[in-house]
Amino acid sequence: MKIAFIGGGVMAEAIIEGILRGRVAQPGDIFVGEPIEARRQQLAQRYGIATTQANLEACQRGDLVILSVKPQNLPDVLAELRGSLRREQTVVSIVAGARMETITSGLRHDKLIRVMPNTPAQIGAGMSLWLASPSVSQEIREAVRAILSTLGEELAVAEEKYLDMATALSASGPAYVFLFIESLIDAGVYMGMSRDMARKLAVQTVLGSARFVQTSGKPPAELRDMVTSPGGTTAEALKVLEEGRFRATVINAVAAAYEKAKSLGGQK
Repeated sequence: MKIAFIGGGVMAEAIIEGILRGRVAQPGDIFVGEPIEARRQQLAQRYGIATTQANLEACQRGDLVILSVKPQNLPDVLAELRGSLRREQTVVSIVAGARMETITSGLRHDKLIRVMPNTPAQIGAGMSLWLASPSVSQEIREAVRAILSTLGEELAVAEEKYLDMATALSASGPAYVFLFIESLIDAGVYMGMSRDMARKLAVQTVLGSARFVQTSGKPPAELRDMVTSPGGTTAEALKVLEEGRFRATVINAVAAAYEKAKSLGGQK
């Protein structure tokens, strides 16, 4: 399968690296349209793939055409590619906030898969939610599933509304976790630890806790109770978090991101 990328940014590179690592395709099967010459040279030298300045040229060489441009550049790219896609080609969009209707009407092409990945995909630990239009074949769906699996976990959904929810939860979620880790590190420094020591403790605590949730199969609330002794230090800390409306603040933050995601996609 030939895979063309329109845009050669960070997420495109993560997908290219995953494709090659998972042997889903060979370097000779990958083409990238990228306007910045230095970036084209970097990708070509690092991965042995073909690059071009012309998006239309890259598009014509792919069975899968992956739109990986910034949202503000999407209208120009859609206008550039409009009417040039062959019937058998399938478009995969990872453009944040761009709804399927916008892309299909902009390209005049109905074979589309919309994907919402997140930044841990860059290290093969990502979470990607995706939705395929009815005209996409099962063979192509499985090919895209294989690609996304090289980036971490993937989940196909049946309704586009879940992609906006994923934008707020899993796509923006790493920033929330980074802020929490940063706060734990600052707390360690406040108590008198070196920043390096606090960082090691905080990062491994978050990593181990997430894996414990993943592997135990138990609800987070049950695991929390396992750590919380009556009248102990954890109970005291949780009391302060609840008084600060920690849980409600997280919920409200994700809900605000969801509303923003809908508005960026033109929804009310």
